[in-house]
Amino acid sequence: MAVDGKTLGIALSGGGFRATLFGLGSLWCLNDAGLLGKLDRVTSVSGGSIIAGVLAHRWNELKFDNGRAGNFYELVAQPICDFCSRTIDESAILWGGVNPFKTAGDYLAESYDDALFKGATIKNGLPVAAEGKPKFIIYATNLQTGRSFRFRQDMIADWMLGTSTKTDVSLAFAVAASSAFPPVFSPVKLTTDPDHWESGVALPNIRALRQHIALADGGVYDNMGLESLVDNVDIVLVSDAGAPFEIVDSAPEDYLVQLGRVRDILIDQTRALRKRWLIEDFEAKRKFGGFWGIGTRLADFPGASGMTSDSATTMALEHIPTRLNAFNAQTQGRLINWGYALCDISLRSRAKLPVEAATQWPVAAHPL
Repeated sequence: MAVDGKTLGIALSGGGFRATLFGLGSLWCLNDAGLLGKLDRVTSVSGGSIIAGVLAHRWNELKFDNGRAGNFYELVAQPICDFCSRTIDESAILWGGVNPFKTAGDYLAESYDDALFKGATIKNGLPVAAEGKPKFIIYATNLQTGRSFRFRQDMIADWMLGTSTKTDVSLAFAVAASSAFPPVFSPVKLTTDPDHWESGVALPNIRALRQHIALADGGVYDNMGLESLVDNVDIVLVSDAGAPFEIVDSAPEDYLVQLGRVRDILIDQTRALRKRWLIEDFEAKRKFGGFWGIGTRLADFPGASGMTSDSATTMALEHIPTRLNAFNAQTQGRLINWGYALCDISLRSRAKLPVEAATQWPVAAHPL
């Protein structure tokens, strides 16, 4: 699945349904460019894991011809658009708050399973990584070890806990854990057999940590899902729909609100550092690929023609709230088209991939 002999991967960031739809636009562009079927690795967190999970679950049904799936819209795009027309966060939080036997995270997983995954697990719902099939890694954050927690077809893993190739969980659970934004959806609790784990760090309480695992949104640790991507493919692509850091007029004095603000500052700092390191690696030619964020401007690509121009409409998209709530057709179309347009120009201008410039919007009813 190489492009000019080089391996190719993409990271899909967090950001609620905003990230799901922006990521859909990025994948749609890759498909139209004949690159989707040439991917070797797909990593995802939070809202990006919703679209990654659907792509992985449908992968074996996609009909590829020279890297392009002719049935991408029917199997991937349409189900995602239908799903993002529903509000799922409010009911999950409500029922999780009144039912002592289920959490908001449990209800979130049920919503994913009922609408998208239909009982699939990571072992039977993710494609076996092989020639013509990428490796999918869905990220959550382990609240106990403070490390990233990975769901793959062949294993679950945590650097400190080790790996377990025998444990199977529902694909809906993996996506729910990845998108369990704290504190309303987390922790999502996973129980495993400690004897099914290998390697890891020799911690005195390792068996207990392996048996009862508390997970939260993958974006807490790495909102772009870069860790497993940058050192494992030759060409690194990043679709980042993370919200911009909000500047406030005055610091909150309420203790809980202040703690939330501190959390946001810490997360934004790690995001900024990861992004800066990646861009520096691109500029120094230590890594090759392209980064596009929902706040990226087409004017940042001098000398390259884009599908549209920067406008008040495109600039407003990054301020759409990070929610799992219903998006109308116009908002969906604009987010998809913006991800598509930025991916298109980045592939040609930054990643220097041999693709033709896109000329048609994927969602023609809502051009930018």
